[in-house]
Amino acid sequence: MTFLRSFRSNPQILLLAMAFVMPLVFSVWNALLNNFVVEKAQFNGAQIGMLQSLREVPGFLAFTAVFLLLVLKEQTLALVSLAVMCVGVALTGWLPFELGLYCTTVLMSIGFHYFETINQSLTLQWLDKDKSAHFMGQQLAVKSFASLLAYGAIWLLMEWAGISYVAMYMLAGGVGLLIVIWLWFGFDKFTQTSVQHKHMFLRKRYWLYYGLVFFSGARRQIFMVFASFMMVEKFGYSVGDISLLYMLNYVFNLFFAPKIGRWIHKIGEQRALCIEYLGLLCVFVGYAWVDNSQLAAGLYVIDHLFFAMAIAVKTYFQKIADHRDIASTAGVSFTINHIAAVVIPALLGVVWLTSPSAVFYIGAGFAVCSLILALNIPDQPNDGNEVRMNMLRWANVPSVASPKENS
Repeated sequence: MTFLRSFRSNPQILLLAMAFVMPLVFSVWNALLNNFVVEKAQFNGAQIGMLQSLREVPGFLAFTAVFLLLVLKEQTLALVSLAVMCVGVALTGWLPFELGLYCTTVLMSIGFHYFETINQSLTLQWLDKDKSAHFMGQQLAVKSFASLLAYGAIWLLMEWAGISYVAMYMLAGGVGLLIVIWLWFGFDKFTQTSVQHKHMFLRKRYWLYYGLVFFSGARRQIFMVFASFMMVEKFGYSVGDISLLYMLNYVFNLFFAPKIGRWIHKIGEQRALCIEYLGLLCVFVGYAWVDNSQLAAGLYVIDHLFFAMAIAVKTYFQKIADHRDIASTAGVSFTINHIAAVVIPALLGVVWLTSPSAVFYIGAGFAVCSLILALNIPDQPNDGNEVRMNMLRWANVPSVASPKENS
């Protein structure tokens, strides 16, 4: 009974459990999507593009999550969002036509993006500053394990057992929903250490964090869209090859992400991010030059590992933030991150038609911009010591907030 009580009352276990559910369900949706929409819904390129654009809209509107906090507690909203995502995935197989897939995709995406927003907020609030980097590494490892489990289930159940798309989507969404229900009743309702602001704002003292988040989103789009596409177009990777590459990435994260978290805590955010951005600069230049498929795969794995170091951006914000700002700023940061998701693929897709290498040189440019920003992080960031040089103060840029909340 004592063990059960300590289990129910530990918010870190709840965070890890939620971190497991999300990729377990989402990975199934993501892995099956392209085959499903082509085989069952006869989608063309324009319809797939529209579906992917609609998928990103809830991410762009993630800041609206703060308004739901006027009526729901963050823990409640996180679990409700997970449940909505699970329902969206479960329904996907039953609606194999254009409007149906658009609706289930948006439903799934609303749950996914609201959960990610609130989960980041809860993690930064419930974890001590000296433990958060290591814990976020553990979360990445748990997510990687869940994704590997999902891919393994798809392979076993669809390739060997021959179950249908409908059954696979229902199984993923149903299992996820059952786990969410268990989390709802199985854990205490945890109290917040501070009351969160329930309105939107941009604080000028967080400008460096906003910049890091924006360029992180821009670089990630190049990795997700164009690096993967290069593997297929230039090197002829099959679906199986790409799947193995994804699984290799998750295996590396499973073993190395916790160590990366501890390493970030040891050397500090500024050094960790400078190393990441220097490494990504080399990776993007490598993408532009590479002519060997094995070397390209190596760059892809290294690229994925470097993204695990983005933990440092979150821990930097945790150290400089007013605790009451975390929930609202989590939503704002997701929106800033998704500005790139809406714009970058379309613009660089045009560039790709004439010069694929130029796309990766632009990615290298984003890495340089991130490096310049990271050099402005203090050795010991905290509330009142957010940057080395405050360029916005020189430019007299105001905060976008109510007069009471300006700082």
